[in-house]
Amino acid sequence: MWAYALRRILIAIPTLIAVYTLVFLFVRVAPGDPAVAALGDYASQEAVEALREAMGLNDPLWVQYIRSLVGYFKGDLGRSLINRLPVAKQVATALPYTLELTFAGILLGALIGIPTGILTALKRNRLPDYIGRTLSLLGLSVPAFYLGILLMITFAIKLRWFPVMGGGDLSDLHDNLTHLALPALALGIIMTSYVTRMTRSSVLNVLREDYVRTARAKGLPERVVIYSHALRNALIPIVSVLGVYSVVLIGDSVMTEVVFSRPGLGKLMVSAMMQRDYIALQSLILIYAVFVVFINLITDLSYGLIDPRVRYD
Repeated sequence: MWAYALRRILIAIPTLIAVYTLVFLFVRVAPGDPAVAALGDYASQEAVEALREAMGLNDPLWVQYIRSLVGYFKGDLGRSLINRLPVAKQVATALPYTLELTFAGILLGALIGIPTGILTALKRNRLPDYIGRTLSLLGLSVPAFYLGILLMITFAIKLRWFPVMGGGDLSDLHDNLTHLALPALALGIIMTSYVTRMTRSSVLNVLREDYVRTARAKGLPERVVIYSHALRNALIPIVSVLGVYSVVLIGDSVMTEVVFSRPGLGKLMVSAMMQRDYIALQSLILIYAVFVVFINLITDLSYGLIDPRVRYD
């Protein structure tokens, strides 16, 4: 397993370099000038050119590319073109808010989606199944940011149960959790919908297998049949969905953070896009790419823990 993990990590390096190259080119062909964004539309041409020179934007593209790529290999994410602060320092401040939001959404999706999927499979074509399928379809149909706005209006503005905006104080557990609840619920509902539908489908397929009928014929309790035989064999497609839609969740977290004004990586990314901050933007996108590679690696490695027959050759 460890050799397989090392191979995957080594393969991920050229993938990340390719992502960086595409982002480097795309952000520079996009309209707008970071020097103008920093100085304002009414700045003189001389001031703009002087700032571009100070930012290194007048250097050839290949020089800028090599310079930033070498910096990444050294662990240096560069400095923001707008506020001149180290990008790594800004990321260190914002990263905990994004990680806790993403993890909370995945956790809610698994804790609610798997039991709901099992229930709808066992109650197929009955009322719980109809309700579960309808609610999961609604969850798939609503964008995360719009669901976040609805939750904010209902529970923060109307009922005043939770704060409207912000990320809370990480050192204060109660304050942090109250600020986390609504955005995590917005992402968790969508993740729950995906997991519920896949769990239902996977469990239904397993319940038709001969070994499940044999287990029931032996007189094993239904709870043992479901959780020890059916669910364990249905877990690989469920874990696959968790991995795939965890990546989707990372993308959804960007707009969710903007809606709830959370000081996470999503808010940093949108700010960098608005200000044409090339260095910050390409560094943040590269960090999201690392998240995607890491989640895919964890998903693949978990297959061997679920099913010992899986071999990492």
